[in-house]
Amino acid sequence: MIGDEEMPKIIWKGIIKSEKDFPTADIPKNAKKLDSEEDMKKMQIKALPFMIPSVLLCFICMFVKTFIANEKIINVGFLFIGVIIGFFLIIVHELLHAIAFPKNATVYIGIMPKSLTAVALSSSPVKRNRFIFLSILPIILGLIPLAIFCFSSNSLKELNGILFGMAIMGMVGVYPDIYNKPQIFKQEGWHYELENEDDELKINGVVYNEMKGVYSSPDDVLSRYTCVSLFPDTPYRFESGGEPAHIPELDYNEFLDYHKKFYHPVNSYIYLYGDMDVQERLDYLDREYLSDFDADDVEIDASIPAQKSFENDVFKEFNYAVTDDEPLENNAFLSYNKVVGTSLDAKLYLAMQILDYALIMAPGAKLKQALIDKNIGTDIYSSFETSVYQPIYSIIAKNADENKRQEFTDTINEVLSDIVKNGIDMRMIDAGINYYEFKYREADYGAYPKGLMYYLTMMDSWLYDENKPFIHIEAGKTFEQIKKEKESGLFEKIIEEWLVNNHHGSVISLVPKRNLEKELEDKTKSELADFKSKLTKEQIQQYVRETKELKEYQDEPSSQENLEKIPMLALKDIGKTPARLYIDEKEENGIKVIHHNMFTNRIAYIMMSFECKSVSDELVPYIGLLSSVLGLMDTDNFTYPELTNEININSGGLSSDSAIYTDNKELDKYQIRYEVKGKVLYEKIPFMLEMMHEIIYCTKFDDYKRLKEIISRTKSRIESSMTGMGHTVAMLYGMSQLSASGYYSNLMRGYGFYLFIQEIEKDFDNRKEEIAGTLNQLIKLIFTKENLVVSFNANDDGYDKFKAAFGDFAGKLNTDNYPVEIRKFKPCNVKTGFTSSSQVQYVARCGNFVDAGYKYTGALRVLKVIFGYDYLWINVRVKGGAYGCMSGFGKNGDMYMVSYRDPNLKKTNEIFDESVDYIKNFDVSDRDMLKFIIGTIGDMDTPMNPAAKGVRSFGAYISNVTIEDYQRERDEVLGATPEKIRELAPIVEAGLKQNHLCVVGNYKNINDESSMFDEIKPLFVSAVQNNSEEE
Repeated sequence: MIGDEEMPKIIWKGIIKSEKDFPTADIPKNAKKLDSEEDMKKMQIKALPFMIPSVLLCFICMFVKTFIANEKIINVGFLFIGVIIGFFLIIVHELLHAIAFPKNATVYIGIMPKSLTAVALSSSPVKRNRFIFLSILPIILGLIPLAIFCFSSNSLKELNGILFGMAIMGMVGVYPDIYNKPQIFKQEGWHYELENEDDELKINGVVYNEMKGVYSSPDDVLSRYTCVSLFPDTPYRFESGGEPAHIPELDYNEFLDYHKKFYHPVNSYIYLYGDMDVQERLDYLDREYLSDFDADDVEIDASIPAQKSFENDVFKEFNYAVTDDEPLENNAFLSYNKVVGTSLDAKLYLAMQILDYALIMAPGAKLKQALIDKNIGTDIYSSFETSVYQPIYSIIAKNADENKRQEFTDTINEVLSDIVKNGIDMRMIDAGINYYEFKYREADYGAYPKGLMYYLTMMDSWLYDENKPFIHIEAGKTFEQIKKEKESGLFEKIIEEWLVNNHHGSVISLVPKRNLEKELEDKTKSELADFKSKLTKEQIQQYVRETKELKEYQDEPSSQENLEKIPMLALKDIGKTPARLYIDEKEENGIKVIHHNMFTNRIAYIMMSFECKSVSDELVPYIGLLSSVLGLMDTDNFTYPELTNEININSGGLSSDSAIYTDNKELDKYQIRYEVKGKVLYEKIPFMLEMMHEIIYCTKFDDYKRLKEIISRTKSRIESSMTGMGHTVAMLYGMSQLSASGYYSNLMRGYGFYLFIQEIEKDFDNRKEEIAGTLNQLIKLIFTKENLVVSFNANDDGYDKFKAAFGDFAGKLNTDNYPVEIRKFKPCNVKTGFTSSSQVQYVARCGNFVDAGYKYTGALRVLKVIFGYDYLWINVRVKGGAYGCMSGFGKNGDMYMVSYRDPNLKKTNEIFDESVDYIKNFDVSDRDMLKFIIGTIGDMDTPMNPAAKGVRSFGAYISNVTIEDYQRERDEVLGATPEKIRELAPIVEAGLKQNHLCVVGNYKNINDESSMFDEIKPLFVSAVQNNSEEE
């Protein structure tokens, strides 16, 4: 062994029988795997093109020297002696490779007799420039003899022969031996982690932890088992992200084989969207990318075979994990699944979505209601998975009794058979057709870019037939075809063929099992301990070194040379002004109307925004409940199924929800508002106003059966979302302790609302009159003329039609006045850990810098991007293994840092604390600073459709935000410098010092760090009840 502080550690391995004798390591995210062959023979063949120029140089020198001397200058016999000497210098050759590695690397040198060669290999990643240097360094073994040969005496033929032979042997070794073995850097996948020899061996990796999070969600587990049950003979039976228990079994060579086989441009789908010169873009792609490849170089069959249909439906039972505190009774999932045609059938693809609306999705849908009436589950929902070649239609009962599986399937089959025999509710079908056609023509995908959503829809067919990319996004003709055929039994035929008589299906029971997560964890620990116990001391030390080397590599920034290869905008390319606000304040019938005057393709977006100033704190959770029931219960003139049909046949939909607005000028002022929103074609504006009045003033809250169904479903949906959205739960709960807006948001849609829903569901029979009475009271307190401000988004023509119809709506508004309630929020700080069967954590730290005397600045938006690109990304995700990390800084001073699907807890909290030192010492190049500014502007300038522009403008109006405020913030972003970022350190430090901590995660991990918390409790309230009942 050779060691020196300025040199890498070099270890002689002796005779090497196989490349597998060398250690491996995990690939860092910003490292690039060299394309290399698997074995030495292929390697040597691949090296030939590199040898030819070197050998050619030697012979040119010899011919020139011979020509000048005009005589023979080499003794051929001594040339072979030189070749032999050069061959034995191969060890020196490898040593030269080795000493050029980084000083923290461990390099192994050995001889491979079968290949008649030697190798120098290391698991340490290297930078590009160093790689080039270490690859070409041994060429000096050829250049030195060649130089001496060129200037030696012509008469020294024996010496010239030896020198020429040595030169040839030294030059042909130029091809870098590092190609001999693929370096394995599975940072994004998985790797063994061992910081000290006596430590417990662990597995870490970003995707590994992501999939542990996925498999903590019973909904995701059910989806996985559905594919397994329906496609036992196709690739869909495999989890694309990998099952956590099997990810560590992945052999890196298999991974590379897969990549080499499928990741080639000939197997790619290139998609362009936008206003552009398409030919210019195609020419660029060809010139800069595609021309480097040849389709004839590969033979790829990436087709997905069709799964042969079953003779009979299959019945399967699987388990999902719950904690010791969670109930086993009525906590199962029952799933009825059918394979429906192929995604290349455009009519069936669209018709099934419309049919799903009529069967399950719509309130009061016949099949859903039949399952609810039989108490098979508290929540009945469906899914139609269209991204696979053979789409899957699933009907799912949640919180079900596993013993009711037969009743579940019998009920489905009975209802479907009845529809085939007696016909489907055509009014429901019409509502479904208009619902989807309005969505299709409006193309409002919210925060998601339209181009991206078009692409995802295209892939549903393009993946399976390269000649059919547009069949689902050019759906106008398909809608017309369905409208023509609906009266001729189209939907009854689909039900009969694809649901009733189709045996390519499965029925799955997903049953809760206690300690399942612990069993898996213990099994992994035991296997790792057993694996470690069989390692030699040298192997253990090697894992320690590799862990250290990986961390050191992660600390080393990418070379500026490589970064500068990435094209970037210049500051002059970025717009200096913010997007305009559409605020035209008007008054109609004594009510403020904020007109957002713009082109909307003749769709009017109407929002009635009512201030809730007369609702007491005690009743605030009922505002959240109101948004769950309004529009989903009978009214004076419609049953709730009729109401839904009427709305969806004549409009783009009607919904309601609560919102909180903080005043931009007086940050301690805020408004809780209740907003009723609808979208409709201009000609239907009077209809929408009538429907808004109907649901606001005519809802019958005393239909107790329906009210309980909605409350139970709401509780079920919240519990499902909390499993996968633990970061949102943790962040909102943390904010609720320090911020008034956070406190009331939590009561209306966060964990506080969940506690309220659980409580009223548990005691519903005793409190039903009180609940209905309180909802009626809210109607009086909220929906008054005095509380209303209208947001109307359309052009002048649309506004004229709105104005003509609004008088009737305004005349029916409640004109009573009620006293303003005093808000009673008081800050507190209870560090809370919520335990569940999750295999990962969601760690949130919150604070408020305004309370500490600081002001908001646009530079904080840049800091958010810096955290996301650099500090939190590197430390929480890259090094820590979490799947995600986020941060935010509000104008009212609220700030947070949160991790997502995180294997760590205490370590992540420490990273949050250490962010202050990072900011204090922040210093980057002008190019990197520009990158962060561009990223921030990208977030600020997200493309907005007309609906989004209206929402932004109304929010600015209510919150007292002016265009000058937006301009000031933008200027602060564009003017951000490293110095201005360093000035933010006291702001972040002030927020973090308040130390509001909330963690959602694994029961054991949270309890192991109990000293960090003031309170530890189960995430699901039913677990608390179950525990107390057993006691």
